[in-house]
Amino acid sequence: MDLAADILVAGGGMSGTMAAIAAARAGADVLLVERFGFLGGAATAAAVGQFVGWDTAAGRRVVAGLAEEVVARLQALGASDGHSHFTMSTGHRMDRVCYDPELLKPVLDAMAAEAGVRLLFHTAILGAERQGRAIASVDLLTKAGVCRVTPRLVIDASGDLDLLARAGAAFLPLQPGQVMQPATAMFRFGPIDLPAFDAIPPITLAALAQQGVAEGRLARAALHASRIEGTADAWFNIGRLAFDATDPLALSAAEVEGRRQSLAAADFLRDLVPGCAAGRIQAFAPQVGVRESRRIHGLHVLEEAELRAGEAFADRIAWGAYPMDIHPAKGAGLHFEGFGADHAYAIPLRALLPRGFDNVLVAGRGISASHKAHAAIRVMPIVMAIGQAAGIAAAMAARGNAAPAEIDVASLQDALRQAGAHLP
Repeated sequence: MDLAADILVAGGGMSGTMAAIAAARAGADVLLVERFGFLGGAATAAAVGQFVGWDTAAGRRVVAGLAEEVVARLQALGASDGHSHFTMSTGHRMDRVCYDPELLKPVLDAMAAEAGVRLLFHTAILGAERQGRAIASVDLLTKAGVCRVTPRLVIDASGDLDLLARAGAAFLPLQPGQVMQPATAMFRFGPIDLPAFDAIPPITLAALAQQGVAEGRLARAALHASRIEGTADAWFNIGRLAFDATDPLALSAAEVEGRRQSLAAADFLRDLVPGCAAGRIQAFAPQVGVRESRRIHGLHVLEEAELRAGEAFADRIAWGAYPMDIHPAKGAGLHFEGFGADHAYAIPLRALLPRGFDNVLVAGRGISASHKAHAAIRVMPIVMAIGQAAGIAAAMAARGNAAPAEIDVASLQDALRQAGAHLP
């Protein structure tokens, strides 16, 4: 089986799905390839349960567009109570949107179908043929065997950037003393006496978390829960798994360890945390949630200093305001550092463009950013904004028979604004 497309999007996570929808709405023929039988990536397969990082600390919204449309559709289904705030284990107040991962799946299905995106589920990236500075074809492993796709442009939104790895792309190394952030295995727990759980004073919750770590029952010092609208359940984000997500044996072992950590954490919740005595594990996330793996070496490497300076790049395509959030591979703590009360930062188009390729963009957490900058821009509202920009940029390139680096940036920015994106 052979297929052709204007744009091949590898990976149906939140960034890849937004990229595919944006490109299709802009008139491109889009094929979206996903290894699961549903869209959403970390939002559904890893069941993160909340989107964080919409606003500055002062409450100014810096992510809109397709990401906000997703929230509105979730609310219409009764799958989210919309924008709210919570206090992190670090004591920081953070904005969020809680949602039901199961109901997010049909929301994304509908948005993709309405835009005319062709979906290819249960499909893995097998290989990529590179001709000069272009990816000429991509081999996919499907239920019917190997399928070859000949796209005009490619968006790698696979998180681990598997397609670009197959094509021999260059990735950014970790610097001395740096290690990749660990992953987390999410689990659904309930029923919870929510008023009792909410009434726990922050100092008591922090002490309980520290006790759980000291007793070896919690992998990190947090008791963080994302509510599921219309239920007495929550998804808990309290695991820690240090491994290389591109190593298949390590990934397999991490899935097993994640379930072990979840069982131990559930016992701790029942035994000691107010409101949780009647609860039990209702579900394990289908996969562990990976925070960091490969990062592409792009035309521009986004640096921590540029985030701190609020650099308004001339080729900016998205904004963010989420702090630097670094989970250490060892220990139970967390490094969380904000940038200021009303501080925001821009993301340039060049950070989406891999060196050595003329027909490829990257969307999602794998864009060209340093380890510390990545720790801020990796959250889902920001990568949804990046995905929307990548999709429109790819559609413009396809329409003009040009490389993404050659498109008119001002026209791209105008198109993003017209599509509701936040882009001052």
